[in-house]
Amino acid sequence: MLVNQLRFFVVLLIVLSSTVNTKAQVRKAPANRQEIQLSFAPVVNKSAPSVVNIYTRTTVRTRRRTTLLDDPFFRRFFGEQFGQQFGAPQERQQQSLGSGVIVNGKGVIVTNRHVVEGADEIRVVLHDRREFDARILATDEKTDLAILKVETDNPLPALKLADSDDLQVGDLVLAIGNPFGVGQTVTSGIVSALYRTGVGLAKLGAFIQTDAAINPGNSGGALVALDGRLVGINTAIFSKSGGSNGIGFAIPSNMVRAVIRGVMNTGKLVRPWLGASGQSVTQDIAKSLGIERPVGVLISALHKSGAAAKIGIRVGDVILAINGHEVYDPNALAYRIATLSVGDVVTMRIWRRTKTIALKLPLTAAPETPPRDQTLLSGEQPMSGATVANMSPLLAEELSSDPFVDGVYVMGIRRGSPANRLGFRVGDFIRRVNGVEISSVHDLTVELKRPADAWRISVMRGGHTRDLVINR
Repeated sequence: MLVNQLRFFVVLLIVLSSTVNTKAQVRKAPANRQEIQLSFAPVVNKSAPSVVNIYTRTTVRTRRRTTLLDDPFFRRFFGEQFGQQFGAPQERQQQSLGSGVIVNGKGVIVTNRHVVEGADEIRVVLHDRREFDARILATDEKTDLAILKVETDNPLPALKLADSDDLQVGDLVLAIGNPFGVGQTVTSGIVSALYRTGVGLAKLGAFIQTDAAINPGNSGGALVALDGRLVGINTAIFSKSGGSNGIGFAIPSNMVRAVIRGVMNTGKLVRPWLGASGQSVTQDIAKSLGIERPVGVLISALHKSGAAAKIGIRVGDVILAINGHEVYDPNALAYRIATLSVGDVVTMRIWRRTKTIALKLPLTAAPETPPRDQTLLSGEQPMSGATVANMSPLLAEELSSDPFVDGVYVMGIRRGSPANRLGFRVGDFIRRVNGVEISSVHDLTVELKRPADAWRISVMRGGHTRDLVINR
């Protein structure tokens, strides 16, 4: 018995000795000076000169009004001019800050649209403290991107764009920007998630999520991979306090590239238009269709002028992937199409009935059919002062309207006009006038000119139709 116990302890000592030796081998001292000096500094030195600070100044007009000066009793004694003097519009200068990224040595800079929106003056400060006035080449509300231009005789340090589809969750990234206006700052983190949709940041968004610290002022700054290339434009944070909570979002570089390409090549951003809408495939839908797992977008509507209808996509088909990239909801599908160019031919994988098929899809722009025929209505009729146009897929894209709703669209209302006083609004669709169907601006102008004791106008607003009766 004693011999067996002695054997057990000998074996235990051998095992413990082996474990200690293994740990000693894992924990070793740096072999050379280079291993001691491992750092992100080479990446920062390569990319930081391409990240700029952006300062904007906006003139805000406000009208100062007081109950005392508006009181008729006091105005009777002090006069109308006294009240108008103190109630006159006041101007104040509102300043804000953000960041941007030089993407072309000739002075082309990318930032967020919300950084420069409404600005009267935009000032760009480079890493080496040089300053330039900037002008806006284009802004894109759907992606919250803006393209700026500064004039310079010498080439500026530009950051190369990476393929954001090469990113993987867990990759190390650096965020470079100007948080809180303290000056250029670098933070590090990892890619926490990819293709985040439904976060309410932009209409065309499938964002990179990162835990690299992003704070106010970082908007428009760079999200950089360890090879020093741009993988995203930092745009927003998820925070209840206003500071970084480790959940930041960046616009992928592939979307940035598509916007730059459209603006620089044609001067105007024109995106491919699929002409299809649908819903996410849930577990129940996948089971009913015989799909192995919930993936894809179930098509519920097709526009006859869209690229999808022209290649034979049908209502009830499920779009599973674009160029090999799976899509999980309509936002992800819209993102994939938006990162491509008009004229590209993409491979679309579709589930139809019981099998998967592949279709080649030539991408086209949204057509302006019918022509918009934008018209300012005038004369002695209730819609005088309203600007109307024929809705088309192209106009719907420009206005972020539903391309599946057509007809005569109210684009503007003059203040104080009959149309304004009678309650017509921008966004209304005119459906009927005195019982006559209205399908074009021409139809509307003809019917409004007909003599009548009263007008009965049917208006669709917010998906609901209402009748307005206007007597002469």
